[in-house]
Amino acid sequence: GKGYPDGLSGENIPLSARILAVADAYDAMKSDRPYRKALTEETAIQELRQGSGTQFEPKLVEIFLEILKQNLSGAVL
Repeated sequence: GKGYPDGLSGENIPLSARILAVADAYDAMKSDRPYRKALTEETAIQELRQGSGTQFEPKLVEIFLEILKQNLSGAVL
């Protein structure tokens, strides 16, 4: 993309914004919307993996999925 609105890309995007992008995308996929039902866990994870390296920073997706796996298995953070 063009890095709207400030023209930022890659490492120039604040880390907090890159982390929130992954979490926000996951939340949006897992939430019911007026135009579609929430995606399954498996589908949402697949979508994050597909966006890894293009839409999202790969390492952040990896970390997010590891934390998600821990939470889904009942582990306490």
